[in-house]
Amino acid sequence: MLARDAVFRSWQNERAKHYRRMNNIDDMLGTAVNVQAMVFGNLGDTSGSGVGFTRNPAIGTKEFYGEFLMNAQGEDVVSGVRTPVPILKLHEILPEAYNQLREITTRLEQHYKDVQDFEFTVQDGKLYMLQTRNGKRTGLAAVRIAIQMVDEGLITKEEAIFRVDPNQLYDFLVPRLDEKSTKVEVLATGLPASPGAAVGQIVFTADEAVKMAGHDTTKKPVILVRAETTPEDIHGMEVAKGILTSRGGMTSHAAVVTRGMGKCCVAGAGDIDVNEKAREMRVKGQTFKEGDWISLDGTTGRVIKGKLGTLDPSPDDPELQKFMNWADPHRKMKVRANADIPRDAIQARAFGAEGIGLCRTEHMFFGEEKIPHMRAMILADNEKDRRTALKKLLPMQRADFAGVFKAMDGLPVTIRTLDPPLHEFLPRREDLMVDIALLPSYDAKHKKELVSKYKDYGVKGVGDLKKALPPLLARVEQLHEFNPMLGHRGCRLGITYPEITEMQARAIFEAAVDCTKKGIKVLPEVMIPLVATVKEMANQGAIVRRVAEEVFKEKGMKVEYMVGTMIELPRAALVADEIAKEAEFFSFGTNDLTQTTFGFSRDDVNKVLPKYLAEGILKQDPFAALDQEGVGQLVKMATERGRKTRPTLKVGICGEHGGEPSSVEFCYRTGLNYVSCSPFRVLTARLAAAQAAAAETLKVEGGRTK
Repeated sequence: MLARDAVFRSWQNERAKHYRRMNNIDDMLGTAVNVQAMVFGNLGDTSGSGVGFTRNPAIGTKEFYGEFLMNAQGEDVVSGVRTPVPILKLHEILPEAYNQLREITTRLEQHYKDVQDFEFTVQDGKLYMLQTRNGKRTGLAAVRIAIQMVDEGLITKEEAIFRVDPNQLYDFLVPRLDEKSTKVEVLATGLPASPGAAVGQIVFTADEAVKMAGHDTTKKPVILVRAETTPEDIHGMEVAKGILTSRGGMTSHAAVVTRGMGKCCVAGAGDIDVNEKAREMRVKGQTFKEGDWISLDGTTGRVIKGKLGTLDPSPDDPELQKFMNWADPHRKMKVRANADIPRDAIQARAFGAEGIGLCRTEHMFFGEEKIPHMRAMILADNEKDRRTALKKLLPMQRADFAGVFKAMDGLPVTIRTLDPPLHEFLPRREDLMVDIALLPSYDAKHKKELVSKYKDYGVKGVGDLKKALPPLLARVEQLHEFNPMLGHRGCRLGITYPEITEMQARAIFEAAVDCTKKGIKVLPEVMIPLVATVKEMANQGAIVRRVAEEVFKEKGMKVEYMVGTMIELPRAALVADEIAKEAEFFSFGTNDLTQTTFGFSRDDVNKVLPKYLAEGILKQDPFAALDQEGVGQLVKMATERGRKTRPTLKVGICGEHGGEPSSVEFCYRTGLNYVSCSPFRVLTARLAAAQAAAAETLKVEGGRTK
């Protein structure tokens, strides 16, 4: 009775709760108890216990795989108290039990038509099977085993596509840590914001990352460690092998940008105290300084002490290609990628992306040649000066768009007009206040550093600091907002400063015409962000269409294009039927839609989210997996209402949820035309979309096995 009750109580222990949260298992399912006779593997030299798999769960080879210990119970095998022996050695010690074990486990695999993870005990030479279950496996193994079982006639191709969890395809796309070569000391665990592995020396600023890594990131790999990243850090993020932040969530700046770059990132590692001023981080009573080595596992969120080796990815793996060729014919929903530069677009296309669902123009402005003109535009206090700065940005923006159009030749490209608040392109208000207050006490070296820091603001020498910084602070104060994510951004910028929308529209259409004349097929889709009313959409749509006609007249050529909006506010979803009168397509920005629906700040949600998950208030992080009961209903409502007004309305999703399997499945059921995600999640989205369609067509349940 006591043993039985202990098993029932185990359903509520912390480890079980965490496992259910991790795998999205309902708390109300409960557990079962098997009552069976006890057998003993610790009765002497003819007794023993072991665990094994019918195939290798790490690499998928068809081999008998496992370990055992003589004169031991099962707990001894898995606890690490003693070093177990490879299961093949059992043939030498107890050949009869070994042969029987092989025969039984082979029969079990044939019966369940899947890899079996089994446990056994031999008592006085007699074999007892304790349990069997479908075996957990890596993504590499899952694909290989699925193909093997089809070749063996054990399962069909249709069944095979459900044998791989979409998230497991990350294994083919990112480097992995080689943990066999050294002892692993985990310092902290944060959020697995961007998968893969990164090993490098710690740096605490973007400038130091560039300086230390230089132009050879292989010889001098660096890990950029920050409390949180901002757009100002983009140059350091580009050269870094990986990013570690102590704050921020799955949709923080660091997370979104690194996923787009395909770089490893661990975000929100709250146990780590990052002191950027002192250039050190503290964790577990240890202090790490610039130049110290750490390793990141972006797939699990682990931060590991020291320098581990890495294993290269294999995106062109022939078995992966064969498997995806089985899955893709079932897919009815398109998969696009979020990409801002030609390099990312080319990478996305290589992974099978069928267009760009989100090209964020603000990321284009942080280049070394562009940022001074962008800042000049922001600091201008009249339209004439703003237009002068924008005129200098126009050819650069045009070249950016041309590069993306060329990379996506023949596929649609959705370009979002400027979205973030303007203060993000300027120095932080607090930094300016400190620099102004302490300027008289700074030494010559520090003042020279300030000259470099503020060179884009008219500071050419130390003597300019005193006169340039106060007006700069005044402008930053003017732009300062208490809640910038709900402030002067998105379409509100384009309405206040229509010349910004005009410049961007001109750059898009001039690039489109130029590319068309060169034989490149372009399909531009201009997306207006943060629309809440039909009049906002009409205002910005009119500017885009007017500029398009001007460019077509000047160039003597027209190109097909669309103008639509990003649905990221609850009001927009509620009045989608009205907005659809002006918008030719909808793309759901579910990062912000989740934020504005829940009232959560996505960058600060980690202060409450762990408690919410632990208490069962939320089952999953709503920024990682779409909240189908709340945010999902807004998506469904907006889609239905929009298509009631415009039956041909194209509808997609471009938030990070576009690469999360359960969210992709929801999008398919809701009738979306496409999902869009980071380039390195395209394979995952393709498989999730194929599984969703196949499950409906074949009338089967997924039954995926990790």
